[in-house]
Amino acid sequence: MHEKNYSIHTDVEGTAAPPHPGPGWTRFVCISDTHSRTYPVPSGDVLLHAGDLSSWGTLPQLATTVEWLKSLDHPVKLIVAGNHDVRRYHDSDPPRKVIQRARAYVHSQASFGMYYLEHMAIHVTSPSGKVWKLYGSPAAPVYVEGAFQYASRTEAKAIYSRIPDDTDILITHTPPYKTLDKTKKGSHAGCQTLSSRLEHLKHCRLHVFGHIHEAAGAHVDKIEGMAVPRVSINAAMERSKGAVVIDLRD
Repeated sequence: MHEKNYSIHTDVEGTAAPPHPGPGWTRFVCISDTHSRTYPVPSGDVLLHAGDLSSWGTLPQLATTVEWLKSLDHPVKLIVAGNHDVRRYHDSDPPRKVIQRARAYVHSQASFGMYYLEHMAIHVTSPSGKVWKLYGSPAAPVYVEGAFQYASRTEAKAIYSRIPDDTDILITHTPPYKTLDKTKKGSHAGCQTLSSRLEHLKHCRLHVFGHIHEAAGAHVDKIEGMAVPRVSINAAMERSKGAVVIDLRD
């Protein structure tokens, strides 16, 4: 897909990708739901991982993913967690402690250009000097045993109200409702509260998520009140799929 302000390349095979469009553009490489597997991915200015770094959140599984991400050549790597990023546990080792250890571990990787966003904002400067305002959240509606899940609209509203109004790029684990969220059974599993919040994010040009593997792909919407379209990407990866590469004009 090509437009004046963006260019999208879906299911990029391995490290192959069209040439970077050059000065005045920022290349984002989008992946999600890697579940402790590693993949060849193309180079870019910023890598975005939208959660489910591991299968069940054990520290060895998480370390496999982190070491792989550290080996990639993207100067900036931004990651959120997902509902799978907590392990099955015994009473003596509750998920809260597991999450605390995992959180400390991923936060220690900043020297490698890797930043973990848990309901957090960050500013990233592109090679041409453009400052992008990003926000990341691991949250998703409750489904099965897992982490970072919410069970009510009240909880969801409290979570998504924290997204700054001037966010340029949003990373969430869950899709919004009826945007690349259809399951194999044909139902929409995205979050309606997140959809409502997105209606007010008039600066958000790119929304990256995952969670619903079978709905992977890209979608473009012209949003009332926005000068440029919004690109939504479900970047969930399976063994037969590659990363999604999007170039945004600064």
